[in-house]
Amino acid sequence: MIYPKSTGTFIVTALAVLYPNISPSHAFQVTSVRQTNRDKHVIFSSTIQSKDRIAKAGGGIPIVPNGDCRLFNPEEEGKLQGTGALFDRIEKGYEYSIDNTLEALQKQQQQDNMNEVTNINPSTVITSAPPMDAELKSAQHWLEDLDANGVPQNFAKASSPVEATLLHRERIIGADAPGDIQHLLIRLPEGMNYVEGQSLSVIPPGVNEKTGKKHSPRLYSIASTRYGDVLDGRTVSLCVRRALYYDPVTGVEDVSKKGVCSNFLCDAKPFSTLKVAGPVGKTMLMPKDLEKDVIMVATGTGIAPFRSFLRRLFVEDTVSRHMFGGMAWLVLGVPTTSGILYKNELDEMMKNARPSQLKIDYAISREMRNSIDGGKLYVQHVIAQKAAEFFSRLDNGAVVYFCGLKGMMPPILETLKKVAEEEHGLNWDEKLSVWKKNGQWHVEVY
Repeated sequence: MIYPKSTGTFIVTALAVLYPNISPSHAFQVTSVRQTNRDKHVIFSSTIQSKDRIAKAGGGIPIVPNGDCRLFNPEEEGKLQGTGALFDRIEKGYEYSIDNTLEALQKQQQQDNMNEVTNINPSTVITSAPPMDAELKSAQHWLEDLDANGVPQNFAKASSPVEATLLHRERIIGADAPGDIQHLLIRLPEGMNYVEGQSLSVIPPGVNEKTGKKHSPRLYSIASTRYGDVLDGRTVSLCVRRALYYDPVTGVEDVSKKGVCSNFLCDAKPFSTLKVAGPVGKTMLMPKDLEKDVIMVATGTGIAPFRSFLRRLFVEDTVSRHMFGGMAWLVLGVPTTSGILYKNELDEMMKNARPSQLKIDYAISREMRNSIDGGKLYVQHVIAQKAAEFFSRLDNGAVVYFCGLKGMMPPILETLKKVAEEEHGLNWDEKLSVWKKNGQWHVEVY
């Protein structure tokens, strides 16, 4: 609650008169002081000694007037910690705008520069007016604490999966692109959170015909940010390739060997129920240091974790997007132009990014030739052709991630070793060892 500056005794006494049901243990005390664009105010919050303050306040009966913030103080517990923005929005209603807030805060700073602030302990000041030349931005941050101390792990285990709901599914490659790749939007149960770079398990229905046991879980890299594609914090997106098997001699599809889970997902109807487990994974987490360059090398559906990275940095209004000071470099390998996954999104990201902050290189194997041996262009050739930049960025602290089919790594390592030693005079094994030791080299293949 916010009251004009006064003594705690007076306020508690007044509350006792207004609300006789409040016990002495519900006394209020000063928790912090903040400066607003008007007068100095003191923030008071309840110190009810109970795990369930709502029950203590009347078991759900609204005996407390609306808007006094006693049951939930957004300044202390909510998504607007210390900003005072919620109170301004309530007071100004439809007239509120973030631009007006900036102007008011700047005026407050000018006033503070002219008048010495007295009787306020500097250690208790939560916010103050930003510098005159500051750019004020609103950012979604209500799930930013998920990786403050570790990351979410195993909300549900594969042995005891939970139910999720498929909301939407669509093919995301052209008709002439080989295979079938689909984007799935899934509603998770409440409380099942994840962060960028983690994976989700899906347990297909039925039993294995050979063993008579339930199917094993299949792990999929998550393709959305922690907020989900619809920014509700309750959805997750997956990028799934339908796994089919063709006889190498006859070229005929053998349906008995098709991927059980991928075909189940690619055929699932909207609003059908899925069994899921997780999240899991610490290998592919984004760097905490937003000044570091991020290099991402993907083949096919290996773009999934990098879509989550890039949406966090260049699409959604996250603190990471506003504060990112490094360079993001995506190298994506696909067979045809129509097989470029999320092409429209990547184009928009290029527009959103600040100059020189996002670079995307495509290796379209059936349409492009490499300059090394004149053969098809794969991701290892793109890196080799730009090896000087690749090595330089890693030597300066960049973090590199690889994701895709496991067959991608041997040719990448072989090519980099050859270029490093023959063209740049580097000891490749030593370099790679240093980058791994420094946490700059991350691989997730399947």
